[in-house]
Amino acid sequence: MRGSRLRSRVANVLLLALMAPAAARAQAVSRPAAPAAGARVTMADAVRLALEHNHQLRAERLNVDLSRADEVTAGLKPNPVLISTNESFPLFSPRQLTWGTINENQSLIESLSYLFERGGKREKRTQVARDTTDVASRTAADVERLIAFQTEQAFIGVLFARSSLDLARENLGNFSEVVETNRQRMRAGDLAEGDFYRISLQKLQFEQDVATGESALAQSKAALRLAVGFDALAPGFDVDGDLTYTKYSVTLDDLQREALASRPDLLAAQRAVQLARDTETLAYSNRARDITAEVEYDRVGPTNALGFGFSIDLPIHDRNQGNIARSAVGIRQASEAETQARTTVLTEVANAWTAYQTGQKLVALYQSGYLDQARQSLDVTTYVYQHGSGTLLDLLDAERTYRDTELAYRQALADYETSVRQLDFVVGKQVMP
Repeated sequence: MRGSRLRSRVANVLLLALMAPAAARAQAVSRPAAPAAGARVTMADAVRLALEHNHQLRAERLNVDLSRADEVTAGLKPNPVLISTNESFPLFSPRQLTWGTINENQSLIESLSYLFERGGKREKRTQVARDTTDVASRTAADVERLIAFQTEQAFIGVLFARSSLDLARENLGNFSEVVETNRQRMRAGDLAEGDFYRISLQKLQFEQDVATGESALAQSKAALRLAVGFDALAPGFDVDGDLTYTKYSVTLDDLQREALASRPDLLAAQRAVQLARDTETLAYSNRARDITAEVEYDRVGPTNALGFGFSIDLPIHDRNQGNIARSAVGIRQASEAETQARTTVLTEVANAWTAYQTGQKLVALYQSGYLDQARQSLDVTTYVYQHGSGTLLDLLDAERTYRDTELAYRQALADYETSVRQLDFVVGKQVMP
């Protein structure tokens, strides 16, 4: 008996051991974990984490849930009302309170009333609540669009800071070789000690560039972590990707057409017009007077009776004129807002398109030969100086020109990549691969 129980326990332990990894995998699939310390995060990962952890977006999405709850409230029918009235009980003469006296002298009134809504109020009230939910959902989608773009901007900022730091370290390494070569020349007697110190002091600028680049990278990572969610990324994370140039084939007309069909803020403005119209329809429906019908049972002494009645508000003064006038103004106001939203969308698309074309031209300009010329000029000047034919001023000028050209090129790549993401932002959906 004990052996069978022992075998059963062992079997249960083995079964749990086999099921645990599967359960862990299922949990990992259902809820993606945040990247661990030292993990490399892609732009898509950063956007996903931002949309999952951003508290502003979470609060905005809750407005949709609140509006859905209002839909339930708007669709509810009135409750019936039960009234029970019992009179003429001899409270101060309890001896007279017998079944006979109740049956002959007391008054019992039981009534049931119900409010009948007229004019289709409930259906139109529910439609207004649905329109409100639609506007809330599109507003939440617009906040999601903004957060995604801000996260992409922060990610590109990290890529640019890292690329600038790599350039600063490369320049420091190259100039350190120049300093070391001239140190050997000084020891061999081919270079005066004063000239060597002048060269060595110039290394401080390159070291400062590295320190500044390290600080800029740390700050850009902090900005990305703030955009994604402070707890969503570990402090030691790194980004996966580089600043690259890819030419896309898009036209302004296509982008504007896609934006008019996809921008959440424009769609919200359009739905707000429909909401205003349905609100006006509800205001006209509220002119209809509701009827309260009542059925009543009366017992006065030995007499049993049944009664009926109704009540209705006579629309002599209040015919909902104020709300009708207000809803008419609301339609005009929503229409103006929709027109403004449409104009804003077209303007933003045009501006983003101009920025995209400008960025494309700048990157192509650098790649057409200016980068190679700056590198070749530095290599030639360094070679000449190392062999004693050039001056320190020429070398430093070539170093500065190369550094500025490379840094401007990387900035142009970052601006171009931002303009590509901005096209997706102003259109309202991904149109750039």
